[in-house]
Amino acid sequence: MEDVRNDMTHGGAGDAAPDCAVTRAAADFVAGLGFGDIPADALSIARRCMLDTVGLYAAGLTEESTRIVSVMARDEGGRPDTFLLGGGIRVPMRAAARTLGISAHSHDFDDTQVSHDPRHVYGLLTHPSTAPLTAALTVADAMGDVTGEAFYTAFLAGFEVSCKVSEWMRPDHYLRGHHSSGTVATFGAAMAAGRLMGLDAERLAHTIGIAASMAAGIRCSFGTMCKPWHVGRAAENGVVAAQMAKAGFLGDPQALDGRWGFASVLAGGWSDEKLSQGFGRTWSIVDPGISIKPYPSGILTHQAMDMVLALVTERDIAPDSVAAIRFRAGDNILNPIRYPVAADALQAKFSMAALISMLVLYRRAGLGEFRDTVIAAPEFQAMQRRVTCIRDDEINAMGFDLIRSRVEIELKDGTVHDAEGDTRYRGGPAFPFTDADVEGKARACFASVPVAADLQDRLVAGVAELRAAGPGALLAALADLPAYS
Repeated sequence: MEDVRNDMTHGGAGDAAPDCAVTRAAADFVAGLGFGDIPADALSIARRCMLDTVGLYAAGLTEESTRIVSVMARDEGGRPDTFLLGGGIRVPMRAAARTLGISAHSHDFDDTQVSHDPRHVYGLLTHPSTAPLTAALTVADAMGDVTGEAFYTAFLAGFEVSCKVSEWMRPDHYLRGHHSSGTVATFGAAMAAGRLMGLDAERLAHTIGIAASMAAGIRCSFGTMCKPWHVGRAAENGVVAAQMAKAGFLGDPQALDGRWGFASVLAGGWSDEKLSQGFGRTWSIVDPGISIKPYPSGILTHQAMDMVLALVTERDIAPDSVAAIRFRAGDNILNPIRYPVAADALQAKFSMAALISMLVLYRRAGLGEFRDTVIAAPEFQAMQRRVTCIRDDEINAMGFDLIRSRVEIELKDGTVHDAEGDTRYRGGPAFPFTDADVEGKARACFASVPVAADLQDRLVAGVAELRAAGPGALLAALADLPAYS
């Protein structure tokens, strides 16, 4: 990895020495990061990401995937390290992390890392918050007496390592079919856990080595319970990797690098020109930023969903007046959003026919609409079959730096209504949610369970006060979420 060594220069705590590669640079960054090194805007965005994810921990309690792993963890038992979401008991850290992570990603509603590199499939780098936040919460609960500053530092250290690795790897990683929220997120969880456990740079490098042998996730799982399992497993494996390294277990301390390293084997190597960014010099959470999702579906669908919603609302298009719908987009949408017709709620998250049908029929697409009974209804299945997805050569030729799409809704009387998607998609850095929007989304997630109003207030306050008071109040509120019977 001579290119890595030449591009990374020695500097402060966030930089790598010239004879170090990415693994050691990441370990040095995590070990050396001080709370005072974190920019104020990174801390502000982190608080928003935390609140968004906490809402999703609760919302996931309605999903069968979360119930299954929660019941399994309860039945397995073990050392009472930390609370079990939906279990009403305390369990080993790994089981707690697994359950929390699956719950947060079960609706595919958690935040997304942004990239402006046209070589990447735009918006498809990783879901950056769930794995490191889950690992940090799990470890903090087991340790007790963790300060707010220590918690923020651990979360953001893991967050940044995950984002940088995802951005710096060549786009082949995702295009080959790997799911980065299962693979790369493992490193984010491992670094958040290792930082809270007090591991030094040497032990953190071994943590990365251990995590590299555990990271997994493939895109064929999209639309199944295994997609959230990827993220829950990333959180679990990150915690386990840090525990093993702390106990003295050794991995390859250069596991991200070299001919047989993670980047080469799973992505064809690094995009060498990006490595000079270094860790801690730029903050991915700020630039290019994070997208907070307005809909519980793949992020590439959201511009089109807002486009369709605006069109049917402004033109007052009645569902029974629709003869045909033609959706035009490029490969960056049509390849991963892969179900021509959805058979259930999980598939609907990756089906433009289902998402468009939802908005035409109900003019909303929230947690209440992503239910198997809704998707199976005859009127929903019939509307899906009126939607045709078309690969548009003109759109495709524009590249993948932005998410572009068009829609035509043809009525039975021959009238055609058309629209073009806004590339400044809602919730993204160019069209961000307000703080009130983020809290509103979290409270809507709480209400879907439902969570009592006083517990909702405690959860929101637990995030708001975490920096000053530490994670104790938030952990206590999370532990009070409804238990499965």
